[in-house]
Amino acid sequence: MTTDETTTTVLSADGVELTILPDLGCRIGGLRIDGRELLRQGPKFGCFPMVPWCGRTENAEFRNGGTVHRLPVSASAAPHAMHGTGRDVVWKAARVTEGTAAFTYDLVEPWPYPGRVTQTFALTDESLTLAFGVETYGDSFPAQAGWHPWFLRDLGDGGEPVRLDFEPAWQEERGADHLPTGRRVAPSPGPWDDCFGMPDGVDATLTWPERLSLRITSRTPWVVVYDEQAEAICVEPQSGPPNGLNTAPRLVTPVDPLEIETTWTWRRLG
Repeated sequence: MTTDETTTTVLSADGVELTILPDLGCRIGGLRIDGRELLRQGPKFGCFPMVPWCGRTENAEFRNGGTVHRLPVSASAAPHAMHGTGRDVVWKAARVTEGTAAFTYDLVEPWPYPGRVTQTFALTDESLTLAFGVETYGDSFPAQAGWHPWFLRDLGDGGEPVRLDFEPAWQEERGADHLPTGRRVAPSPGPWDDCFGMPDGVDATLTWPERLSLRITSRTPWVVVYDEQAEAICVEPQSGPPNGLNTAPRLVTPVDPLEIETTWTWRRLG
């Protein structure tokens, strides 16, 4: 474990190095396995948290009971609000060891309800487990949480690009506004910027032939796949579909926090 004035935290296991950037939204800045970097580099990439909502929230507003709340419009997704506030704030370290870490941040404006978000990391030489907890300090509120990893298609070593294998039960039909219409349709060929349903839990495998396979699992039934950019492919387990604050609200209450976990497990192929 190493830290640099709390701006960088590095966890390590045999042949594996995980870089966490708490000052950049507690995103994963890098995941190196046997010297190979798997994540797209840059301050907007790596793997960032989506919390307290995931994807687009329609017209940057949501309802909690009879109250309508406004959220900041995202320039890249106008007129909607995109991906939550967690990726834009500084998180505080609560615990750091050689292979584990926990960070927190308090929910404040523009999110209208007070609460706390905790993100944990547990690294071994064969896996990485990520987890979120979202709790309220008072009133109940709808929330979502998930991860947005940017996995490199090309590892830069001359090998074949990555291949994605998964078998969703359905695809959320996407409207012209990029939001789910509410209809479930048969999964279509990519490219995708789409939400899929996996009722037995997310289970997807990325394979860089003859080098590495990485399996992404989670008990949540929702995953978004985004592969419209040449550099990377995103496989995003999340606790509900895009616009879920409005269409599938999951209430965080004083006795029932929102919890979600995902594990990435890898195998060396050569």
